[in-house]
Amino acid sequence: MKIEEIVHLPIGVAIRWDDGEETLLDFHKLRDACPCANCSGESDLFGNKTFGIPSLKTDKTYELQSFHWVGHYAIQFSWADRHDAGIYTLKLLKALGKEEE
Repeated sequence: MKIEEIVHLPIGVAIRWDDGEETLLDFHKLRDACPCANCSGESDLFGNKTFGIPSLKTDKTYELQSFHWVGHYAIQFSWADRHDAGIYTLKLLKALGKEEE
């Protein structure tokens, strides 16, 4: 699985995959699926999940500033509220696109 092209649009992120499939992820869906430990929780050795302090969501929460590759396996998004801890694997991005169907 590989991304051929990713485009930052006014409403979301468009992805063209190497299998020819295309995905449009709106900013709300993308940000609400943030996989960082603060947003999605972090499990200890016993399976107990803890979350960080919830943040107040504003318009800036869903305003994408930029993104960059993390190796060949993930993309890190930077949001206007200065949140950039989530590393979205290609597998996660593909799955989020499947949920749209």
